[in-house]
Amino acid sequence: MRLGLVLVALLLSALATPASAKGCLKGAIVGGVAGHYAGHHGVIGAAAGCLIGRHQAKKRARIEQGTRQPYPRPYREPYPGRI
Repeated sequence: MRLGLVLVALLLSALATPASAKGCLKGAIVGGVAGHYAGHHGVIGAAAGCLIGRHQAKKRARIEQGTRQPYPRPYREPYPGRI
């Protein structure tokens, strides 16, 4: 039984595609440790750390590329009488 589970796990890991996890691993480690010390919630801390780390990595990559993508703002015409 155990051998079968190990073989299935190896087969699935061989078929998996590599993921781009920039920032996620570092954030998950920091979040997991912080969650563990904050009441034995390491898994929740790791998940939150991964999300925050990924967000920070994307933001850093945008800054390094020099393309800041602001939130889209709808065009408003000025008030009548004002220029």
